[in-house]
Amino acid sequence: MVSNAQFAEVAALAGDPARASMLNALMDGRALTASELANIAGIAPQTASTHLGRLTRAELLAVEKQGRHRYHRLASPAVALMIESIMQVALGTNVPVRKLVTGPKDPALRQARICYDHIAGRLGVALADALIAAGHVELASDGGLVTDTGIAFFQRLGVDLGKRGAKGKRILCRPCLDWSERRPHLAGAVGAALCAHSFSAGWIRRIKSTRAVTISPKGQRAFRESFGVRLA
Repeated sequence: MVSNAQFAEVAALAGDPARASMLNALMDGRALTASELANIAGIAPQTASTHLGRLTRAELLAVEKQGRHRYHRLASPAVALMIESIMQVALGTNVPVRKLVTGPKDPALRQARICYDHIAGRLGVALADALIAAGHVELASDGGLVTDTGIAFFQRLGVDLGKRGAKGKRILCRPCLDWSERRPHLAGAVGAALCAHSFSAGWIRRIKSTRAVTISPKGQRAFRESFGVRLA
């Protein structure tokens, strides 16, 4: 049973205006850096780091490292439910929240780009969401797998998963935190195979001298009909 002291500690952590702003900003599922969260909360980066440390130690936030960067996200669905419940109680209270744009400013890069050997941007995240929703792919924070239905799905599309997916349901795939969307897109062998197929099928084309790719009319139709993905 939760003690009064534990209850009071969590309530105090969530009740601070700066920490509340940061927690609220993470409710859309993105992972943000300390400097981005500091900007949202309107506080100094050093102050934000102190707040984030307290939230992390209390297991309200989790930290994900990617390259030289550290990203913060809500630690669990239970934390999100707590924040959502507080929002419902506080309905009608309008607290201004600073809008934040993450990642590249170039709209083409934000829409669709190549991240090493897989698709990123809005397109990459939308494809990952669609595959997960259909039960074709399961992703955890440190890895993933393709289900039997997913293997059959990729085979119907003509996506060559290669020998690395030979044993059972497990295919070499993993989530990659998207630079602009701050949500996972699909990486690993499966992500690379899907990307390669998208190029060879003429669904996407490279834009010269950039990582951005354009989605062809054929690709728009394929992503819509095969994955249920529609991008404006």
